[in-house]
Amino acid sequence: MSDRDTTGTTSPNDDAEHSNDSAPDAAPAAVLAPLDERLADLVALYEDLHRHPELGFQETRTAAEAARRLTASGYDVTTGIAGTGVVGVLRNGPGPVVLLRADMDALPVTENSGLDYASTVPGRMHACGHDVHVTCLLGAADLLAAGRDHWSGTLIALFQPAEEVGGGAQAMIDAGLYSKGLIPTPEVVLAQHVAPLAAGLIAYCPGPCMAAADTLEITFHGSGGHGSRPETTVDPILMAASFVQRVQSVVAREVAPKDRAVVTVGSFHAGDSANVIPDRAVVRLSIRTFDEAVRSAVLAAVDRIARAEAAASGADRAPETVALDTFPVTVNDSTTLRQVNDAFTELFGAQRVFPYEPATGSEDAGLLATAAGAPLYYWWLGGWDPQEFHTAQAAGRLAQDIPSNHSPHFVPVVRPTLTMGVEALTAAALNQLAASGTEGVG
Repeated sequence: MSDRDTTGTTSPNDDAEHSNDSAPDAAPAAVLAPLDERLADLVALYEDLHRHPELGFQETRTAAEAARRLTASGYDVTTGIAGTGVVGVLRNGPGPVVLLRADMDALPVTENSGLDYASTVPGRMHACGHDVHVTCLLGAADLLAAGRDHWSGTLIALFQPAEEVGGGAQAMIDAGLYSKGLIPTPEVVLAQHVAPLAAGLIAYCPGPCMAAADTLEITFHGSGGHGSRPETTVDPILMAASFVQRVQSVVAREVAPKDRAVVTVGSFHAGDSANVIPDRAVVRLSIRTFDEAVRSAVLAAVDRIARAEAAASGADRAPETVALDTFPVTVNDSTTLRQVNDAFTELFGAQRVFPYEPATGSEDAGLLATAAGAPLYYWWLGGWDPQEFHTAQAAGRLAQDIPSNHSPHFVPVVRPTLTMGVEALTAAALNQLAASGTEGVG
């Protein structure tokens, strides 16, 4: 096994291992029973996916493997939705329609992990754990198909492209996911995301759990000229630089302390030569909020400051703002969260399931639920080496020592991350499907 394999677990405090508080229900135990013998295959799948990352809407290899495995497990499979999206449907008598979702895309990040299964694609990496998500959903889908005598209803396994750019879920919806009957309309949507928490933990957040995100590109127009005669120009670099400084005041001075917002300028492009003042500067920024009123106020403030800086610089043209992508707030349904957490607590033990603060990252899984009029439950799956996590936590150095998602060092440990990810999706699905021979939701 690779050096990212560990069998230890830890609580959010300091205990290394816990036993379950009570024996799990018979159905989860029976359905999960074959997992140990299938784990080697899932580990091989995960490492293969990690070696071959694919960017958004380019996940052809990943999608083909998902479709192949779903077909082998007995699902009715549809491919090519919004280009690379894949869905598998397993109808198993009367009962609820439950959708399990995994995202497939990687990031334009150069891996720096040193692992024997590191990315083989230059400048591409599964730096956000979507390879974990695909592997866990395929594992759960296979177990649930094999254990169909223990549940009733319809199960949907959905593999989504392009989560990182915010377009995948909406693209699948627009391609007729529901409107053309490509899948039955789900009654509940369930999803998980691996996180830089200790492997062996499930973290959850009631209500708004992930931020809305707006990515903007603002072009500042000036009047270029020779660097030796700045008085003959309107310098867009100075204009844009002043904007970058001033826009940081929006959160500090225009958002109430009780509210949450993040404004980050992550890209600044202008000019090609040291002695030439260009005629334009382009900045890209990301805005994260949890409330629509706060979002509107922040967007308005950003636009106001951009225009004011242009006017102050004497620009002949107002800045041009383009919205590159938008994620909605991800909101967990309280009833579904409570029901599924009961199953998690019974299976894993109470000390492995704990509340967590809302994350300022963003996610588009909620669109699949909103478009279906269905509740959503989206939880965090711990993926980091438990001992490393505990050591960093004890030293107060989590931010410094534990790589976050999108880091070139972010590679979850194989065990127990994959095991618990498969178990969590399986238990959550069984909780929402009907018990065999009944029609009620678990």
